Amino acid sequence: MNEERLYDLIREKENIASVAFPSLMRKVYVWMTLALVITGFVAYGVASSPGIITALVSNKLLFWGLFIAELALVWTVSARINRLSLTTATLLFILYSALNGATLSLILLVYTMQSIASVFFITAGTFAVMAAIGYFTKADLSSLGKILMMALIGLIIATVVNAFLLKSGGFSLILSYVGVLIFVGLTAYDTQKIKQMLIMADDVNEETQKIALLGSLSLYLDFINLFLYLLRIFGNSRE
Repeated sequence: MNEERLYDLIREKENIASVAFPSLMRKVYVWMTLALVITGFVAYGVASSPGIITALVSNKLLFWGLFIAELALVWTVSARINRLSLTTATLLFILYSALNGATLSLILLVYTMQSIASVFFITAGTFAVMAAIGYFTKADLSSLGKILMMALIGLIIATVVNAFLLKSGGFSLILSYVGVLIFVGLTAYDTQKIKQMLIMADDVNEETQKIALLGSLSLYLDFINLFLYLLRIFGNSRE
């Protein structure tokens, strides 16, 4: 094979990647947005149903059952993505976003709608800025990602200890600020990681779409957690 032919093959591969990459990145944000919409509609629907809300509040077994089911769905999609079909993985993502909406419906009873809407737009703006930073920065954020993941584990442990032992409102507020910082950083890190995984994709096929779906799940989780921590800081409780 002469050098000219080799050069043509390289250029052809780059052209294929340049066509596939924007399409896959769009799928990441479309799936994430759809999941957020589903979560929002389910949360509002459940909050508007006195019977379902009463069951969630009064039946701890039901609430924790939903929570455990959410964890199981996230683990299944994340750990078994290669064994799942794209259709199955998508349906599990949809189911997860719906269950998450059911559990998040309780915040509609705790905070005013005005503060929820305000914090949502603050979250959206912050998320967009950090996603843009993660997408366009030339710096390698992999080291930052490892630090943030360790910090996230520490945050989870501290939250559990505070919930069951310390029960300190002041410490809870501090943890909320820490949570915001962690998920602001993770938004940038996950965006860069998704970009790196998809930029070399040769085509928009089932395997690359599953990678995009997994990326959308990561960003969805970043958005939801960032929203919840900001809501704890800026949300106004119902009187």
